[in-house]
Amino acid sequence: MFRLLKIFPFRMAEIHKAASGSMPTADFVRATSATGDLRLHKFRSRIFRNTRYLRAWLPPGYDDPANAERRYPVFYLNDGQNLFEVSTAFTGVEWQVDETADRLIREGEVPPMIIVGIDNAGRDRIREYMPHRSMNPVMLRVQGRHYPDFLMNEVMPFVEARYRAATGPENTGLGGSSLGSLIALYTAIVRPGVFGRLLLESPSLWAAHRQLIRESRTVRIWPERVFLGVGTSEAGSAERSRTVVDDVRELAAIIRRAVLSEKRLQVVIKDGAGHNESAWAERFPEALQFLFGQ
Repeated sequence: MFRLLKIFPFRMAEIHKAASGSMPTADFVRATSATGDLRLHKFRSRIFRNTRYLRAWLPPGYDDPANAERRYPVFYLNDGQNLFEVSTAFTGVEWQVDETADRLIREGEVPPMIIVGIDNAGRDRIREYMPHRSMNPVMLRVQGRHYPDFLMNEVMPFVEARYRAATGPENTGLGGSSLGSLIALYTAIVRPGVFGRLLLESPSLWAAHRQLIRESRTVRIWPERVFLGVGTSEAGSAERSRTVVDDVRELAAIIRRAVLSEKRLQVVIKDGAGHNESAWAERFPEALQFLFGQ
């Protein structure tokens, strides 16, 4: 219990039993430092044999009786610790997903949606987010090939059993940053037609000697909308940063050739932006509007 209190900023009075209509009862912890209704579920994975938190952010009005029959699009994002709260985010910088989504929904720029942050596995994060063996970084016992099954056979059924989630690719998004973006891209490639919205922030396309770029060339079914974001100061030197940007440009060109529509792909190359949560938070409003707006 001490570890739980230390990691998550909530009062013990905020532990609830949640039930809605035919939805099964589930334990959750409500985070008190987030904007809106953010619920933390302790989640055990049989595939990875570990435990993490799923962070379900619910849109304004979700619990209103008038919306009892309404179902909502769901946006799944990797590295859930970094999305909503300063206290759990890497280096204390969050994506401000809750503030951004709340504002855009209230302004009518995007429809009400559920956003699910999938916590990474800590010291096993790289292993779970790498689908291919790699010598740079050296990672030979990778587990990323199991991530699509983890997401589709464990995480998504868990969420859909507890929340009023709309189904179908037009209502289902996936995204992440860095290696979390790499595994999102891999999942979208090997499970075509499942995710209609794909957010790729600063994707680590260099991993495993750019294997995922090569695999992307054979893809024919891409999500309906893809947002690609990157900065010009992603790496430790100008030369390495140019390589990162060039990789993103190459992936964008591959997607354009496959989908034959500029309306389905948005590429943002931000001058001076780095490889960090601040940069991803700054681009998130534009990404959310492109992926889920009208």
